[in-house]
Amino acid sequence: MLSAKSLFQEIIDDDESFALFCSIAAGGESQGGWENARIAALVPRSERRLAPRIARHGADEDKHGRIFTALMRKRGLDPVPVPPDADYTMLLEQGGIGLSHDRLRAERPLTVQEVVTYLSHSRVTEQRAAEQMALLRRHFGDHPDIGRAVRMIADDEDGHLAYCHEELLRLARAGHAPAIRRTLRACALAEIRVYRDVSLAVMARMGRLLGWSRARSAVLAAGIHAVYVWERLAGWRRMVSLEMPERRDALGGPATAAPEYA
Repeated sequence: MLSAKSLFQEIIDDDESFALFCSIAAGGESQGGWENARIAALVPRSERRLAPRIARHGADEDKHGRIFTALMRKRGLDPVPVPPDADYTMLLEQGGIGLSHDRLRAERPLTVQEVVTYLSHSRVTEQRAAEQMALLRRHFGDHPDIGRAVRMIADDEDGHLAYCHEELLRLARAGHAPAIRRTLRACALAEIRVYRDVSLAVMARMGRLLGWSRARSAVLAAGIHAVYVWERLAGWRRMVSLEMPERRDALGGPATAAPEYA
């Protein structure tokens, strides 16, 4: 039976596919760590209260990158190059979503509108991350090798999403609601397209590594396209709604340490 659990079980049981999965995840998380660190350094004076929370966000992302790398090392595996068509963060930037790396390398402070852009981009991508990690936590939270890492990362992603909701609502009350709505919608529509393309690229490579039949690969590709159609028609709306989270000030403290792996 083809299910999310059986599919991922097959990926983690094979060294080559596991290394590819962890390398893609580690690369994206590490990139997010750098981006958040730069944003924290460039926050405008009027939003300086955000700086430690953005820095905490970046520290969490760096930690996740180290965790995925450690999971590979634990199995005696080395990271592998991330294929360009599977590089989610790079493709989002190329699509004009979020703040460009050229902008983040500049030394001039961000504007409040750029902070809105950052938070809107994060709200959309953290929705995706939280959903993916919730799926992994449901099926593999008790796994002897990866369960602890999955639970920790899933909890962090929930906190990141709560933080985005809370801060965007604060900025909406301060008069930025129209800009937030426009930016969230643009980010969501771009993200679902990039996510579809990356999913197809990753599944194609996994299929080659694991020797999937053409029929099985076609079924998975059709499923990815079906998810995209649903998201394009209606699902994107879950990425743009804002509500005050139960978990308030989720990034108000220091980052937790990454688990140690033998």
